[in-house]
Amino acid sequence: MLSREKQEIADRIHGLEEGLIGLSHEIHRHPEIGFQEYKAVDAIETYLKTQGVEIERNYCEIPTSFRAVKKGRGKGPVVAFLAEYDALRGVGHGCGHNVIAACAVGAFLGMASKMDQYDGEIWLLGTPAEEGGAGKVLMLERGGFDGVEFALMMHPTGGGVERNYINRGGRASGSITVSFRGKSAHSSVPSAGINALSAAISVFNQIDMIRPTFGVQDNVNGVILEGGTAGNIIPEFSKCEFCIRAETMKRADELIGMIKGCIRRAQDLTGAAAEIETEPIYAERYPCLPLCKAFKENMGELGISMCYPKPGELFGSSDIGNVSIRIPAIHDYLSITDDASIEAHSTEYARVAAEPKADEICILGAEGLAMTAFDILTDGKLREESIAYHKEIVPAFYGKE
Repeated sequence: MLSREKQEIADRIHGLEEGLIGLSHEIHRHPEIGFQEYKAVDAIETYLKTQGVEIERNYCEIPTSFRAVKKGRGKGPVVAFLAEYDALRGVGHGCGHNVIAACAVGAFLGMASKMDQYDGEIWLLGTPAEEGGAGKVLMLERGGFDGVEFALMMHPTGGGVERNYINRGGRASGSITVSFRGKSAHSSVPSAGINALSAAISVFNQIDMIRPTFGVQDNVNGVILEGGTAGNIIPEFSKCEFCIRAETMKRADELIGMIKGCIRRAQDLTGAAAEIETEPIYAERYPCLPLCKAFKENMGELGISMCYPKPGELFGSSDIGNVSIRIPAIHDYLSITDDASIEAHSTEYARVAAEPKADEICILGAEGLAMTAFDILTDGKLREESIAYHKEIVPAFYGKE
């Protein structure tokens, strides 16, 4: 049975159900890619104003980032709810970030209704561009998480209760894009040109040659984005992109270094000039088990069972990993569809992200996150256990980060 305080928090969020679902659907109707989520932030700001909450826009000098703060009666722990709201190009909200955003807003408002009774403060952080832009990494680098001691968020998944996961890790990931510039020529006289496509193909071949040296958690996948315009012309330009996943951020950086070596050798072999672009590396995820257990218990009180992921299961990547290196954090999963055939990053998943099951999970997830924040603010033992666990699980080579 819920305590009186937690019941009041849940009741507050339940009373906001219509507005929160409306917010989720509004974001869903207007999908925007990373760093372009202006309509999403407008919708969040408009809704929060109806609840008497002002946001700080352009947070960390990122136009589509924001922060809202609710302080308690005195100094105490600082807990942040993290909202994501970017969509996938060509797919829409195929990762359910509209649900994440409304869920975080609901959790913030639910806990905010009790803050005058407790020490500490809560933040609502708008974190743009999770799908490739590393918004949280930029915010960390610019001090956007300074002062935050605990970070909480929920992510939708699919497949029913068997995929309501807590304590789910994630691999590190990065990307590298290379453009080769050569010299066009008639294909009958290839020696008069410099084949930029040959340079790109050389990189792929070299990666395949060193692939047997990769560890079991190492993965490099590449695509050729541009490679010429006609079969009778030596391509003067080519462009390819590689996605790297590894067990740790350190290892991902090593793999990127290996690919750069392949690119340098391709230049030497073909004479094509290379231009390299890299994205910030998403760190592997270190979920804070004591906080995950608290969230699991709270969701159980709300009638939602949760489980641990299967041993050895390979996971995707997210910039919450970089946050989890800095502070205790959770990124637990709630299923928004019972159909296990519907996978994230698909148009089918985008469709279910605005259906009644997703709406229900949005509200229940908000209640669970808010109640977990309540546990953090009021339970010193939980805070101590979480901090100790975080120090133990994050590898020493990350230092204070």
